[in-house]
Amino acid sequence: MACMFLPQGLSVPRPTNLSAFASSSSPLIPLCQALPQPRARRCLATRCVVSVSCALQALIFDCDGVILESEHLHRQAYNDAFAHFGVRCSDQPLDWGLEFYDELQNRIGGGKPKMRWYFKEYGWPSSSIFEKPPESDEDRAKLIDTLQDWKTERYKDIIKSGTVNPRPGVLKLMDEAKAAGKKLAVCSAATKSSVILCLENLIGMERFQGLDCFLAGDDVKEKKPDPSIYLTAAKKLGVSETECLVVEDSVIGLQAATGAGMSCVISYTSSTANQDFKEAIATYPDLGNVRLKDLELLLQSVVAAK
Repeated sequence: MACMFLPQGLSVPRPTNLSAFASSSSPLIPLCQALPQPRARRCLATRCVVSVSCALQALIFDCDGVILESEHLHRQAYNDAFAHFGVRCSDQPLDWGLEFYDELQNRIGGGKPKMRWYFKEYGWPSSSIFEKPPESDEDRAKLIDTLQDWKTERYKDIIKSGTVNPRPGVLKLMDEAKAAGKKLAVCSAATKSSVILCLENLIGMERFQGLDCFLAGDDVKEKKPDPSIYLTAAKKLGVSETECLVVEDSVIGLQAATGAGMSCVISYTSSTANQDFKEAIATYPDLGNVRLKDLELLLQSVVAAK
């Protein structure tokens, strides 16, 4: 409901010409306060105020697991890297199994942190990079950097093979958001070069170049579940955290989004389906049947409930 204004203390039950009041120097009060309103109309006005204040301004996507179901591809690339450099832990060739990798990738975000955690937990390996397990921080960093660089290039080859497709509904939702004038961003914990390659091949150059913000693991000091990447995105987008809605696939991403004060919906995968998503405002098996209007209404209802 639009509110017009009257000079303080003036009582006019149904003014026919309000233009005369435009130049008045008297304090102004809203007409919707001066005239009695039915209860239903007051409620409607309140809902309008809420919907405006919590309007969705930015839609932010994770990449791996959301734009593409990629965890099995990352696992393949890691194991290829371990085999290429002859990585051995406890004198056994290192090969991350499916169930173990599902647990690992849901616990620790980012490739280098995954390997560093694993080697600290199970022992630093021998390899063609270092014949004996590295002992100094410098040598250990070199081992991880070398493995990660080779793994990244292998992952790129897999993506460029043309056998990988975006998950259902992702492109449609991106296009709806841009058409509606919403800010659009991608925030991934993965290496920047691999994320760029994924986006160029899976969402296309036009959509990629049309993103209002793109951040990767290289752009922040702390990986998810730390909220840094989403806080940085909100600043770059020029919107408040409450005006953002994040699409994630895992509890790590969910924690990063909520830690930044953002609402989050989950598009889960086979490896994350059993995680605890109670902090998400909605969960979906994919985005195939999700429309932008659905997400806008979700965000409004969340803010209204608060």
